[in-house]
Amino acid sequence: MSALKGIKTRLLKVLIFRVLQKNNELLILIMDIKIEESWKHLLKDEFEKKYFIELVDFVKSEYENYDVYPLEKNIFSAFDHCRFDDIKVVILGQDPYHGAGQANGLCFSVKDGITKPPSLRNIFKEIKSDIGIEIPESGDLTPWAKQGILLINATLTVRAKQAGSHQNKGWEIFTDAVIKTLSDKKEGLVFILWGAYAQRKGAVIDHNKHYVLKSAHPSPFAAHKGFFGNKHFSKTNDFLLKTGKEIIRW
Repeated sequence: MSALKGIKTRLLKVLIFRVLQKNNELLILIMDIKIEESWKHLLKDEFEKKYFIELVDFVKSEYENYDVYPLEKNIFSAFDHCRFDDIKVVILGQDPYHGAGQANGLCFSVKDGITKPPSLRNIFKEIKSDIGIEIPESGDLTPWAKQGILLINATLTVRAKQAGSHQNKGWEIFTDAVIKTLSDKKEGLVFILWGAYAQRKGAVIDHNKHYVLKSAHPSPFAAHKGFFGNKHFSKTNDFLLKTGKEIIRW
């Protein structure tokens, strides 16, 4: 009798596991994760981990109950515009902009027609000082992404008007895995780390395989402490030329 009970218990555990597994798969489908195919293949194991399934549940609930940025279809824009094989440069940000209509899924970037935030204005000022390119009207950095720059935030979503509201929910684990994957599987990338947060996050980067540029953050509070004059844009292009790659048209 005890043997029969043991078999029933094991069967019940298997059934529960399969139901939970099915629910997790449904949860991912409900979120409708759409990401460029090369990334989908590389990050498949990450999408199946417990933390990511819980993250999906949280993000889904946030979009259903609050105004959240960027638009759901743009959560993975940084990946969609930049295939894994095409990446030459990685710029790390922290959070999406939390103002209405600003965030477009690329770090530091805003939608076309939106006023440039202070950090982005300072980035363009440094580009002009460094390589003489005039400040553009648009703050949309999609043209950068299409040239092989992965513009990735540590956290990919945020609740409207609540900076940092989606921190410590799982995004940081996911983007750490992205950075580790890039460092391990690629060679000769340029990693641009502005500010202490990005530099801590970039601790997993193999400096022997990649060119890592660090400076103060371009925010108005830090730009004069080492961001202005860092010449990261010309240094990036110099490195790309030396390694036989096409330069970035900043």
